Amino acid sequence: MGKVNVWLKRSYVCTIGVIAVTAVFTLGIALFGHGIILYEEDDHALMGIYCFYGFSVITLLFAIIGWFGVWKEKKWALIVFAVGMILGCLFFIFLEISLPFAQKEMELSLKNNYLSMLPLSNVSESELLEFNHTQSEFRCCGITSHEDWENNIPESCQCDIDSSDDCIDTYGPMHNDSGLNVLDVKPIRIFAKPCIQALIQFEMRYFSTLLGIMLAKTLLWILSVGLCIAILCQLNKKVETPKVVYSREAKAGNYEILSDAQEPSLKTE
Repeated sequence: MGKVNVWLKRSYVCTIGVIAVTAVFTLGIALFGHGIILYEEDDHALMGIYCFYGFSVITLLFAIIGWFGVWKEKKWALIVFAVGMILGCLFFIFLEISLPFAQKEMELSLKNNYLSMLPLSNVSESELLEFNHTQSEFRCCGITSHEDWENNIPESCQCDIDSSDDCIDTYGPMHNDSGLNVLDVKPIRIFAKPCIQALIQFEMRYFSTLLGIMLAKTLLWILSVGLCIAILCQLNKKVETPKVVYSREAKAGNYEILSDAQEPSLKTE
């Protein structure tokens, strides 16, 4: 069995240490999210939390196996770690490829969901308050246009006089956010931008972040696989030892020859 380079071993240990820390962090997020979802009683989100549990525990288990393999220099443990990480990388790559398609489907679903709220004059009071807050925050008016309010435009659609946003002038019955009639007819200045695109972007804001995190984890796992394979190659490398040749002269010494060579000189003396 060959000897593993100490810097290679340290690099590998640091890499699987980062993988283990991220697994523990993901497990903590899953625990926190589990408590929130149990309070809200959302069964669909609960399945996602269970997936987070399984992913975090399995990742942590593979990191422990990989650390044990390099500590004890066990080839089977390093092979198990490498195979598990390779399968995980393939799974991440599959998700990264499929996420853009899922993003488009989710955007279409959100768009249909918001369009089903039309006309806005028929929405419930709680939805009305929430949408008025949305219009004030994103500085927009209506879902597709201000006409979604059927001329019952709320105050949350109004532009300030010195506003730098794109605004338009219109006329119609003016209502405040509580639905009370302020004036029958009044020229008003409202936001020209509809809210549907801003709402979809707000709902999808985590997709790009999720994709970036998955890409970073994939690269980290690929690095761990490369280091693990390098360690296995060094362990499989045979160490050449010099051959020791035994001979009668090397074992007993060449004393007889030495004594024969010295006898003539002693006789001459």
